[in-house]
Amino acid sequence: MVHSTGRRLAALLAAAAAALAALAVAPCGAQPVSAPPIAARAFFLVDTLSGSTLAAGSENDRFDPASLTKLMTAYVVFAALRDHRIEAQQEVKVSPAAYGAQGSRMFLDPAHPATVAELLQGLIVDSGNDAAIALAEAVGGTQEAFVAAMNREARRMGLANTHFANPTGQPAPGHHTTARDLARLAAALIRDFPDRYPLFAQKEFTYNRIAQSNRNRLLWTDPTVDGVKTGFTEAAEYCIVAAARRGERRLVSVLLGAKSDTLRTTESQRLLNFGFQAYDTRRLYRKGQAVASPAIYKGTRSTVPLGFDRDVWITLPRDHFDGLRTTLETRQPIVAPLAAGEKAGIMRLMRDNAPIAEFPVVALEEVPVGGFLSRGWDTLRMMFLPSP
Repeated sequence: MVHSTGRRLAALLAAAAAALAALAVAPCGAQPVSAPPIAARAFFLVDTLSGSTLAAGSENDRFDPASLTKLMTAYVVFAALRDHRIEAQQEVKVSPAAYGAQGSRMFLDPAHPATVAELLQGLIVDSGNDAAIALAEAVGGTQEAFVAAMNREARRMGLANTHFANPTGQPAPGHHTTARDLARLAAALIRDFPDRYPLFAQKEFTYNRIAQSNRNRLLWTDPTVDGVKTGFTEAAEYCIVAAARRGERRLVSVLLGAKSDTLRTTESQRLLNFGFQAYDTRRLYRKGQAVASPAIYKGTRSTVPLGFDRDVWITLPRDHFDGLRTTLETRQPIVAPLAAGEKAGIMRLMRDNAPIAEFPVVALEEVPVGGFLSRGWDTLRMMFLPSP
């Protein structure tokens, strides 16, 4: 059965606003807008409301992540804080391994323990390798156990081309990721730990009487940028994951292998500006909004409301929202029992008779099996239904 809802769609698009959750949708029929040339070895740009990719280049190629590794280090530490396995004001002794860390540091002193809160600032603002080791030891007991947790999280997130060998980002065999995987990791960090994420917008941190500035220069040049992390090694060159929020939209960009700090900043800004200016993201349906109430058989009620288990957003080129049309295809006949949240159909979005996207439609309410008499009656009724 197909329900046309074209007239309603225009009003829904005009009313698009904030959402608490997003349904990941990849437009399949809209002609993408060509991204500007980006001076980097790999890049990726995603709209986190819809999950749509807006620009990409060599996004699945493996690279040394350098200090972008610390995004996963932070994620695992944030999870430990959430689960009360450690506490923010807990003091951590500085081990010889942490004190002897090479590369960027927050300058820990083995004679003075640091709190987890201080170590997180040292990790995120200073990009301290000593902070990364101290946190890994505090959470995992050993660096090796902590790295195992990092890789478990990577698998859980579906980061198919990512593997970590240490919590710092120092070059090592088997330590690699991709631009696409880093964007997914950053989006998960922002989504799962909104209370901790503001640390990535902190511009300066002073520890042990040494003041250091965040290396993400976009925090100074673009007020809509609120994170997330930079990285550099000789092999990785200059890298950055940046996130910006303008209105309700949030974009995450990844840039790997730029030739200089200046290029990493300007090219990331170019990528973000492109995404905001060339595309728009609008909400089509709200979570729990009923879009149809088809008949259901052999249940305790005669109809069931169908809708979405989260807000539905779509990202398209700005001039592609006119002429959109939706059709709802439901499985027929629908027979009880039907659980709330169970998939019952597909909403297809069309433009000029070409598919743009599709979204699963679920039952908004549970419909248990009906009594003996109602089941028998519906069995007879179903015999006279038209063939699908």
